[in-house]
Amino acid sequence: MKKEKILIAGGDMRQLYCGLRLAQGHDTAVIGFDEKYTVPHASLKAADPDALYDCVVFPVPPPSEDGFLSTPCGGEKLSLARIKDMIKPCGTVFTGRDDVRLHEAFADSEIINYMELEEVSLLNAIPTAEGAVQIALDELPVTLSGLRVLIVGCGRIGTALINILKGFGADITVAVRNAKGSAKAKIAGVKSVCTRDMTASYDLIFNTVPSLIFDMKVLEKFGKDTLFIDLASKPGGIDFDCAAELGIRAIWALGLPGKTAPVTSGEIIADSISGILAERGEADE
Repeated sequence: MKKEKILIAGGDMRQLYCGLRLAQGHDTAVIGFDEKYTVPHASLKAADPDALYDCVVFPVPPPSEDGFLSTPCGGEKLSLARIKDMIKPCGTVFTGRDDVRLHEAFADSEIINYMELEEVSLLNAIPTAEGAVQIALDELPVTLSGLRVLIVGCGRIGTALINILKGFGADITVAVRNAKGSAKAKIAGVKSVCTRDMTASYDLIFNTVPSLIFDMKVLEKFGKDTLFIDLASKPGGIDFDCAAELGIRAIWALGLPGKTAPVTSGEIIADSISGILAERGEADE
């Protein structure tokens, strides 16, 4: 089976651990990381500027408007144009966020959004939920046991939150939009309420729905002691300006897997990429 040459280009610690995992079965190199991050890991080698790589793995955040990658672990700026010169024509691009700049720079390449792959979404729900609960534990002056908690949405992250919070003994209600959501909440063993019928009788609210739900009209119902944690991707589900105006604590907790569990998150991404490459290799045999 072909051993692909993979380039990890920029990103946070997730990408570093993704590279370490991929290096177990592939010829993997990194660029956009300072030596203090790479030297402790013997299996990680710096990218060869004269080499051509079969695949590139980009960070979860999209490139900047001027075409530079996110490099929080590296001091140098890393442009899409520079990376393009290091990838074989028609090479594969793995990215955490589909972006028009990527399509313009790699018009002849297949672009795969690894964060939208089903297996990545499912597995990433766990570190996301764990990170969200950790934020609540840090922010609240009370225990979660017996706390009235509302989870908006009963998808992957909402379900993971239910499982964790039940272990703490929280009083859990899930806000749903339809009968399907209500049925999922019932199967999970928790109460449900229609989103439009939400009351203000909760101490902690986790939002997982990426559409505006908590506008000024809804937020005015809640007291200042209620903590809101928004886990939804942009545009989010909370009007943070309105929350600030009302003196309500609202935290937009984006990118939790990379912050709270970079090893797990990086390995999830790597395993998904390895699976795709293995399937291609089998198809070519």
